[in-house]
Amino acid sequence: MNKAVQLSPLRNTTNHEDATSLAVEQAQHFGIDVHSEYGEALVSLATTLYQANHHTHDLWAITMEGLSSLDKNDRIAWFNAKRFLSFQLAKILDNLQNPMRATYQSIATRNGHFASKGAYPIFDNVAALFSASPVITRTATYLFACTEWVEDAFNGREPLHEIYSRLLNPTSIALANHIVDIEAGEYADQYLAWNFNSGMAAIDGLLSHLLGRDDIVLASRNIYGGSYQLLQDWYRKSSNLNVAVEWVDGYDAGTFASAMDDIAVKHADRITDGRKIYVYMESPCNPHGYVLDVAEISRAAHERRWQVVVDTTVGTPFLHPVLKVKDESARPDFVIHSYTKELAGSGSTTAGVVIGKNEDMFIPKGDSVTTNSPNGKPRTVNWDETLFWNVYYIKGAFLDADKAFEVLNGMKTFELRVLQKAANTLTLATIFNLHPDINVSCPALPSSPNYELMQKRMHLGLPASLFTIDMEGTQDRPPISPALFKQFFDMLEPAIGMQVSLGQTNTVALCPAMTTHSELSPDAQAQAGIKPTTLRIAVGLEDPRAFIAHIQRAAEMTIDAGHPGFSSSFPAPEEIDHIYRKVYMDVHQRFVDDLPAYADQLK
Repeated sequence: MNKAVQLSPLRNTTNHEDATSLAVEQAQHFGIDVHSEYGEALVSLATTLYQANHHTHDLWAITMEGLSSLDKNDRIAWFNAKRFLSFQLAKILDNLQNPMRATYQSIATRNGHFASKGAYPIFDNVAALFSASPVITRTATYLFACTEWVEDAFNGREPLHEIYSRLLNPTSIALANHIVDIEAGEYADQYLAWNFNSGMAAIDGLLSHLLGRDDIVLASRNIYGGSYQLLQDWYRKSSNLNVAVEWVDGYDAGTFASAMDDIAVKHADRITDGRKIYVYMESPCNPHGYVLDVAEISRAAHERRWQVVVDTTVGTPFLHPVLKVKDESARPDFVIHSYTKELAGSGSTTAGVVIGKNEDMFIPKGDSVTTNSPNGKPRTVNWDETLFWNVYYIKGAFLDADKAFEVLNGMKTFELRVLQKAANTLTLATIFNLHPDINVSCPALPSSPNYELMQKRMHLGLPASLFTIDMEGTQDRPPISPALFKQFFDMLEPAIGMQVSLGQTNTVALCPAMTTHSELSPDAQAQAGIKPTTLRIAVGLEDPRAFIAHIQRAAEMTIDAGHPGFSSSFPAPEEIDHIYRKVYMDVHQRFVDDLPAYADQLK
């Protein structure tokens, strides 16, 4: 489209290209006599706007082409110069409003039941463009400019026009753009995000987009119970999509590559019939917090031309930045987050997101894009194969403006919260590991089989704030009886919240076998390392020593009756204080040491 023509109300049918002719045509389209005083002023302003739009695109191109070669002084100057232009353009729009309002009053306010129309929004919304926080856009519908722009909007070619809040909402779009910047960093221009009303809605939305009948999913064993149930009890059901679901025990690329080869043989008939294989992972895993080698597993899958989905809710973009890997073949194709957890942080809203490559998320209606696959081979994506048109456009699991705003507010502090929780997690895991009757599953411990992988793949070698303990005994010591364990668990409040979910400001604990993973059969629970006394601890911001103190007192009132000396087997108070101080200083030292030097900040 000609840069000037973009502003025309007849952008798709006009035969004009120069600014003046377009301005005259615009005036005539709205019934204005171009030779009248009003018409001449209107044409003059419109001509200026057509020219300005052309110059705006020129400035856009110059910026994108020259940005990488600029020093910081020039980048600051360019940003603020364009920022002020935004205010100038808005001021022009604001100056249009008073005479427009007067005309509106002369038309509308003399009619009966005028109040039912409500306030005409653009009169008062211009200043909202410069709200320091994204505006909560509580609306279902939007105003449109003209017929041809509406047509373009319904074809995905006019981003200025929102159509309906079930599809797009400005507050939700602000959140989607923000999560892409946080998740993908310097590669953010390659990715888009769509927000959903919950984490499970995001998972189901993506799976329903990808999976066809008789497809195959290779999934990591340790995933959230709801995700397990969705795959195992819905997608696998023959009356639904009859998807073959295969589970992988292990966390490294070698284990996954071997499983990939095995299922390629096992399901050769489906593959011959054109069915596809997808890899589904959760890292760090729920409930143990173990880390998968997402980069190498993605690389192995992409060599086979399979797509990879990773739920990184537990890790967050701060600790587990899977889309910031330089090698594209080592990045997953789709990333899922439940905003409900660490990102929002308060436990007061539910929301989710799917992040993927631009061409997999949205293409204007009727278009196609040819691009390279992660393995370097070309592929063509048609518009109706994108997540937006295939699922998001027609399903109703959208994220409303109020929830989006709450998540945006929570994300302002998520990095600080995650860092503090990492220190608390290390402290708790270390202390629990010194108790002879408590078995700890936490990759932060050097004795963990997942320790080296966690150090390699998690930012700063820090754990997510999720791990498990159990009291099933050892070779030399008997397990805690189920009755005493239940009595003990019922004594954890108020220091430890007996709640589902994770990622809140307070520490919460639950028994996965009874709650989040109760959908799994006893055999599946055992394969996932979930035992009757497994306690999943989602670490909060409190002093972890208060947690330990309460555990010790609760054990004294309950477990000691059948297992004498349990409560007194915790480390001495002085040792617990020492561990806490040492861990706290170490974690924050790692964080400070990783920050850019001041000389780099000047660049």
